[in-house]
Amino acid sequence: MEAERVFNFYCGDVQCRGAYSAWAPSYWKQLGVDVDYMKGLAEKDAETLKAGTVDFYSFSYYQSTTVSADPDKAKGKGNLLGGVKNPYLEASEWGWTIDPKGLRYYLETVYDRYQIPLMIVENGLGAVDVKAEDGKIHDDYRIDYMKKHIEQMAIAIEHGVDLMGYTMWGCIDLVSASTGEMKKRYGFIYVDKDNDGNGDLHRERKDSFYWYKKVIESNGEIL
Repeated sequence: MEAERVFNFYCGDVQCRGAYSAWAPSYWKQLGVDVDYMKGLAEKDAETLKAGTVDFYSFSYYQSTTVSADPDKAKGKGNLLGGVKNPYLEASEWGWTIDPKGLRYYLETVYDRYQIPLMIVENGLGAVDVKAEDGKIHDDYRIDYMKKHIEQMAIAIEHGVDLMGYTMWGCIDLVSASTGEMKKRYGFIYVDKDNDGNGDLHRERKDSFYWYKKVIESNGEIL
């Protein structure tokens, strides 16, 4: 509960509701932080927060994170943002859990909380793409990842979520922000460049390019 509040709702409550959550002052106290907001000096600040709420909530989703009350397990390495390895889920080559249902859970949880349109601005799979004998990249694993996440989006919409848009990360290979590698590829367009700087940067379409083109053309009907 506390982990979800801190990681998912601490900033979202301010941006969407225009005020800090009731539990925020106790969290500041735990951290030893003295905030003027609590001293009666911030009435104007409170008014500013209330007037500055967002029209929609956008977020990136790649994985879910598991936490543990066991302090020894809590020290272990899990996903990108910490956490404990989830033994019930598959993971990418970089250890990021693959959890399409987690996306639906988050969509429904956030929409229930804020009741404003949502947009997924990043979602994708970092993987090592190797050319087959025919010189093409047959990235069925990326198609499968995206297909399963889009299917869960459709269920969330059936459950009443106002999902205004979705963009995958990213349309073209580039240096991974999380690891600084070209080897970790997300795009449906291949870029000829490796970790050592070899390659002429020419572009090639992967299988996922043609698949995603049909998804866009059909508005998600053809997966």
